[in-house]
Amino acid sequence: MVNKPARCVVHATRGAIGRPLLQRVRDHIGAHVWPIHRLDAATSGVLVFAKSPSVAGDLGQMLRRGEMVKHYFALVRGRPPPEGMIDNPVPRAEHSYRVPAQTCFRCQWHQGRYAWMWLRPITGRRHQLRRHLKHMSWPIIGDVRYGKGEHNRIFNREYGLVRMALHAARLRCPLPSGGVLEVSASVPEDLREPLLRWGLPPDQLEDRGWADLECIADEV
Repeated sequence: MVNKPARCVVHATRGAIGRPLLQRVRDHIGAHVWPIHRLDAATSGVLVFAKSPSVAGDLGQMLRRGEMVKHYFALVRGRPPPEGMIDNPVPRAEHSYRVPAQTCFRCQWHQGRYAWMWLRPITGRRHQLRRHLKHMSWPIIGDVRYGKGEHNRIFNREYGLVRMALHAARLRCPLPSGGVLEVSASVPEDLREPLLRWGLPPDQLEDRGWADLECIADEV
């Protein structure tokens, strides 16, 4: 498991700055690894790698069957309801047809025009959380593609936020050999400090209460 920094790409891509995370992990452990799932370059948090292609394939199948549960933190512009589910199709790829997509959410805390949310994607579509929150008029702060420049600049200028406020906090999935893999990643300083300066209570940065978010998913 790796706590991926924001602005770090997983694979080598054209125009990317810095060494891809995949290569850095391979060099660190001295062996080939295979990423199980994806995180956007702008998103920080839990990223799981396998040490063999067979394990990667097994875990990938679990991901496609919806057996891998992921939870995220996000700071958004807007006042979402206390909890609910976003059910809105998103493009499978750029300029492609739309496919079903669902995201459960809970609004944990709000101040002024902004809210702190917990998110659980039920499906795993490209840019799903970012697209869903934009669709609901709750764009993620710091999202230069789907967000609002005015609010991104406010948080950059007043609180020193220089990245997208989306963090993959926890992942849980069954293991092919039995048992359950459950890992979490603490909120990094480049997101934690701006949030605290904004006024977010420190306990909101802890990954507690996920069981309640599971109940929301079970009910829909």
